[in-house]
Amino acid sequence: MGNTIEVLIVEDDMRIAQIHEKFLEQIDGFKTIGMSHTIEEAKIWLDTIKPDLILLDIYFADNLGTELIDYIKQKDMDTDIILITAAAEVEIVKKAYASGVIDFLLKPLTLQRFKECLLKYKEKKTILSSTDRLQAEDIKKLWNNLTYASELEKGSNPKGIDSVTKEKVVTYIQNCDEGITAEKLGKEIGISRTTARRYLEHLMDEKVIFVEHIYGYVGRPERRYFIKK
Repeated sequence: MGNTIEVLIVEDDMRIAQIHEKFLEQIDGFKTIGMSHTIEEAKIWLDTIKPDLILLDIYFADNLGTELIDYIKQKDMDTDIILITAAAEVEIVKKAYASGVIDFLLKPLTLQRFKECLLKYKEKKTILSSTDRLQAEDIKKLWNNLTYASELEKGSNPKGIDSVTKEKVVTYIQNCDEGITAEKLGKEIGISRTTARRYLEHLMDEKVIFVEHIYGYVGRPERRYFIKK
């Protein structure tokens, strides 16, 4: 394995795929080398570029993401899979677990959760490529999914920023093609305008969203927030 982990994004929603690509750009050691919006296209990418890692959704117009999991096993490819999906059906989760899927992220997700998962994966990848014989501590890290994430979580959000509320804000903005103001966001998800502004500014610092000044016919311009694509 080289120093850079090469990633194929397989996601039917082009906008979400672009968000994942933007997230990856903010994590050292990862590079997006392809993007597919169908399972059949993903198979072509796999046969051509042989990525280290696939970020895989489940629901596609032409097939389920589990079809790609089977394809990788049949071809005996040395490619890891992280599922990023809204699918939480027991059969799909069991299939992922039995197939050796590295991690399972439920949508919607924030940059912080995404980063935790990818850095945890990178740490495990480094351990497995560093030596021919592992120490007990290294083996423990490979099977303890909470270790690295919990350490990162301690300093993940500043005071006054709750992870659950932050996810709710991100989810709402993702569905607002025309942007959202702090006032309207607060009303829609049940928080004050001041609290909404605090979360919006925090997400801007994380480069998840951006702001535009929209000029109307009368008065000051509105500050509207948009998801980065």
